[in-house]
Amino acid sequence: MPDKLHKTRGIVLRTVKYGETSIIVTIFTELFGVQSYLVNGVRSSSKKGTGKANLFQPSAMLDLVVYHNELKHLNRIKEFKWNYLYQHILSDVRKNAVALFMVELLTKCLKQPEGNPELFDFTEDCFLQLDKSNNAIMANLPLFFALHLTHFFGFRMTDDYSPEKSYLDMNEGGFVSAQPDHPHFLEDKQAAVTSQLLKVMQPEELGDIKLNHDFRRKLLYLYETYYALHIPDFGTMKSLPVLREVLN
Repeated sequence: MPDKLHKTRGIVLRTVKYGETSIIVTIFTELFGVQSYLVNGVRSSSKKGTGKANLFQPSAMLDLVVYHNELKHLNRIKEFKWNYLYQHILSDVRKNAVALFMVELLTKCLKQPEGNPELFDFTEDCFLQLDKSNNAIMANLPLFFALHLTHFFGFRMTDDYSPEKSYLDMNEGGFVSAQPDHPHFLEDKQAAVTSQLLKVMQPEELGDIKLNHDFRRKLLYLYETYYALHIPDFGTMKSLPVLREVLN
């Protein structure tokens, strides 16, 4: 079957150098989910070439015209341009660290190449919010993203927290009244704040949740454990230690 041309939006996840001037880029596309593309000639030494490679930094939002053939592991891009040009994410060290955490978490969850427009819209919105966020929102955004991303992969936590049900059982993904008989649970403030974060519908509301750096860091590592319990071969996140240092 011939390769068909399609217009789609995409968020860059990973770029690997290929040959002298080319790259292989992994992109989360709105139409086809996660896809890999060979892009020729964007790393040439001329000024024209270097500018083009900049478009394929992780978290970049692009408008694409792509060739798509389901039988191929590697397709090609016919046209690409910025969909939205970030004001801060690619230049601000802290916002870039948050963006790379989001990209890594998304990459670890996206196993199958299938379209998921709702997940795409959620992810795109989180990057847009991060770009324009103040410090308070930016600091809580990794927690928000990690909690709400679970919804799209079928293991969202049930928010039925109450003083009577104050333990969060991470194996079950819900709040329970008695301390679980395994080590994977949250209690006290960690459980209460998780419930608070689950109620947040828009990232703008995150500025109202006041947490200190150390508390946030511990929560992020607990959420990493939650993912590892629910996604096979999840492993550990390379971006977490970096995020911890940068947001300190």
